[in-house]
Amino acid sequence: MTAAAAARQILTRLTEVMASRLHAQGKLDQVVEIIGECLSSEVCSIYLLREGMLELFATRGLNQSAVHVTRMAIGEGLTGLIADKVETLNLAEAKAHPDFLYRPETGEEKFHSFAGVPIVYRERAVGVLCVQHVDPRRYEDVEIEALQTTAMVLSELITNAELVDEEEARGLTADQTGPQTLSGLTLVKGLGSGFAVYHQPRVEITQVMAEDTEAERQRVYRAFARMREQIDGLAGQAEFGVGGEHEEVLETYKMFAYDEGWSRRINEAIDSGLTAEAAIERVQQHTRMRMREIDDPLLADRMHDLEDLANRLIRIVAGQIGTAASQGLRRDTVLIARNLGPAELLEYDRRRLKGVILEEGSLTAHVVIVARAMNVPVLGRARGEKGAGLRGVIREGDEVLLDATAGNAIIRPLPQVAEAFQTRFAKSREKQAAYASLRDVEPFTRCGTRIQVMMNAGLRDDMSALAMTGADGVGLFRTEFQFLVSATLPQRERQTRLYRDVLDAAGDKPVIFRTVDIGGDKSVPYLAAGSGEHDENPAMGWRALRLALEREGLMKAQARSLLEAAAGRSLYVMFPMVSEPWEFDEAKAVFDEQLAFLRAKKRLLPERIHFGAMLEVPALAEVLDLMLPKLGFLSIGTNDLTQFLFAADRANPKLAQRYDWLSVSIMRFLRRVMQTSLGSGVDIGVCGEMGGRRLEALALLGIGYRRLSITPAAVGPIKELIRKVDLSEITAAMNGWLSDPGCNLRHELSLWADARGIEYD
Repeated sequence: MTAAAAARQILTRLTEVMASRLHAQGKLDQVVEIIGECLSSEVCSIYLLREGMLELFATRGLNQSAVHVTRMAIGEGLTGLIADKVETLNLAEAKAHPDFLYRPETGEEKFHSFAGVPIVYRERAVGVLCVQHVDPRRYEDVEIEALQTTAMVLSELITNAELVDEEEARGLTADQTGPQTLSGLTLVKGLGSGFAVYHQPRVEITQVMAEDTEAERQRVYRAFARMREQIDGLAGQAEFGVGGEHEEVLETYKMFAYDEGWSRRINEAIDSGLTAEAAIERVQQHTRMRMREIDDPLLADRMHDLEDLANRLIRIVAGQIGTAASQGLRRDTVLIARNLGPAELLEYDRRRLKGVILEEGSLTAHVVIVARAMNVPVLGRARGEKGAGLRGVIREGDEVLLDATAGNAIIRPLPQVAEAFQTRFAKSREKQAAYASLRDVEPFTRCGTRIQVMMNAGLRDDMSALAMTGADGVGLFRTEFQFLVSATLPQRERQTRLYRDVLDAAGDKPVIFRTVDIGGDKSVPYLAAGSGEHDENPAMGWRALRLALEREGLMKAQARSLLEAAAGRSLYVMFPMVSEPWEFDEAKAVFDEQLAFLRAKKRLLPERIHFGAMLEVPALAEVLDLMLPKLGFLSIGTNDLTQFLFAADRANPKLAQRYDWLSVSIMRFLRRVMQTSLGSGVDIGVCGEMGGRRLEALALLGIGYRRLSITPAAVGPIKELIRKVDLSEITAAMNGWLSDPGCNLRHELSLWADARGIEYD
């Protein structure tokens, strides 16, 4: 039986029950019997939220004496877990789950399999519908989908019959009144304050069961047509103009908008007897369930894009067209959302948009790329103090103080807290203004040494920061961004156009292009890395140059694109993740081959090509004597290098204290690399977050580094720092500290800076 047929069979019988004169308890008793029979399940139970507890209201298969007796808290047992997480569980062996809780009064000890779905009202779980079976087995997708459809109908029945507390379903909780602090993951750094605006005004689905299936289908067809028109028109409306990476993000969006499989699943849900709105929501619930099972972060982000479109579609079909963006932002705003698609972020007025808080979100999400280009701070995976979801903590119009850099936000702050935040914010703006005034000032030290301060970039739109900051050039252009935001492998012509635009924007300033660093934790679905097996340690897996050398066509296309884009100019090419000299040789040979091809075709060639490598793998430091004669420049990638040296995943918060750039071991390693390179004629520098931190930059200057490539926001602060430093002083101090095995370098460096009036926070 198909999902639609199973759901229709259940809904047909439920319609009769709901239309009957039975009291609410009688209807629920009938419901569990119907579901159990239709799914051939020995147990079917309904738990409802009463007085903050989940109470067993009806059951088929468990002891009837447990009805209105068995109660559990939100988060307690499997049923409580479903209500707490508002997600589906499907287990072949319930007792094997760590949250399993046995309640002897129910008589459920003989049942093994368990599946449960939340009964949702206004995005809150007001109950749980679950089934159990004696034999251990996972329930089929068709059964789960039928349960999810039934739960939507039950939501309507339960709330109409007032079986759950109206105050709990609709009203404010204690978490929504006083001050609250949210914590989360920093996605885009920055400070922002404003008033909470929900990205999606909640669409109330008032009718779940359809009266005319064909009429509902036509409503969905019209909504799809309208949505596709909107998506097609977004690229021309985007504030970044024509040709930015956001267009490639929107191409992925269009791929989903025109996906026939998605529309077919919605049609199947309508066939089961649901209205258009309920059918879209039903499919969306299944999408959320799939998202939680996806390990690949990039694929999960693509599923978020699909959910974003589903939200847009359901608003169109319900006649509630537009998000908060369509109504306009009337005052400074912090946007609140479960997740946010990149296309929808582009619709907001950036003059009023001061920050974004997401209940989900990840560092690799498309929206993060766009938000960074817009300079909008973003906090992801945000939860309340007790783990509550955002709607349980933030009300529309609440004052919000967002510190995405620190990974937190304060909701409804006390006056003194708001005043302190605004004072800090004002000082931050004053500092930024002072740093901006250094745009045209060259960064010379007090002793007269010129330090090269370059910036990192990855998008065409990032290049505007070159003129704004006065950076000396782009020390790291991450070419993989174009691959990450594209639904398919970017064609050579598209790559060439991007690289040419970047060089045009840079003018006479150098741009170091790093060849693609994809694979591992930056995988793309159209380029399955290696054998397709999952990398246990993705940062050290089949990625970057390792993958590119295997995918010969990928490397050749990028080499040709860079050479053609740099015709008549100087080209700087850097290979990532080089472990041994032969890898560099093979990569350079690909460029040499393409260079010979273009020369034979009598094409205009780059005036000069500089080849370099990133030192990220510690093994490369042991063969520098072999590498240096081959190189024009060397850049140290401190982010990966440090986690490799410490065997400490930089994304793991438990290891944060072990990932210290001012560790004596790290600084000794970096000093040894610099000393080995002296006299080779090879330009050596640091690119990565380390060089953009003032105290760490001070240490790097003290061990001999004279080129830093950092985030654009750090260019001004580092220029200001450089102008206060005497290199002979800091070099002598660093040599002394690194000779002392018991030295706390961060502490000593802080005291040294304090004594000279050098700020470093």
